[in-house]
Amino acid sequence: MAEVELPNPEDLHERREDHFSRRVALVTAIFAVLLAIAALGGNHAMKEMLLAQQKSSDQWAFYQAKVIREHQYRGQKLRLEVDLLERGASLKPEVREKLEALAKRFGDEEKRYGEEKKDIEKDAKKFEHERDVWQTKDPYFLFAEAILQIAIVMSSVSILARSGAVFGFSLVLAVVGTLLTLNGFFSVVHVPLLPGGH
Repeated sequence: MAEVELPNPEDLHERREDHFSRRVALVTAIFAVLLAIAALGGNHAMKEMLLAQQKSSDQWAFYQAKVIREHQYRGQKLRLEVDLLERGASLKPEVREKLEALAKRFGDEEKRYGEEKKDIEKDAKKFEHERDVWQTKDPYFLFAEAILQIAIVMSSVSILARSGAVFGFSLVLAVVGTLLTLNGFFSVVHVPLLPGGH
């Protein structure tokens, strides 16, 4: 009769533990990919927020320049109008005509700058809105990064401790981090506890 060799129980236990370690290591690699995506989203949100803030600041500076020019033309127009009232009768007709034309030109310039500043103000507010949108998204990425880093640490600890419970906890953290990352990209919900949440 042929002899059947039974596997050593210690070998079976080692193989089971080795299988657990490989599975956790693979899942940990997935956590690292999710962390990289969250970091990429956070960096992009920060860059877009700063860019929108810069564009908004530029527009407000441009708006202020238009306001200054508008006031300068208004002041010059008002000064000419007062001069015309004070000295109107004593001016030669051709001088009076030139001063009236100049006052009208100043008035037209004042009006033009007043109209131009309205469009610039709209653009500045549009960039401020963009900034606010990106500013609202950024905390989701930041918290996702932190939670995913903790998930990676916990899954590593689960390999050392050979603990399914610790690994389960790391899975829960990874799911939360993933949801926060997705929310950072798509703004599905606003979490009131996070900065920028409503």
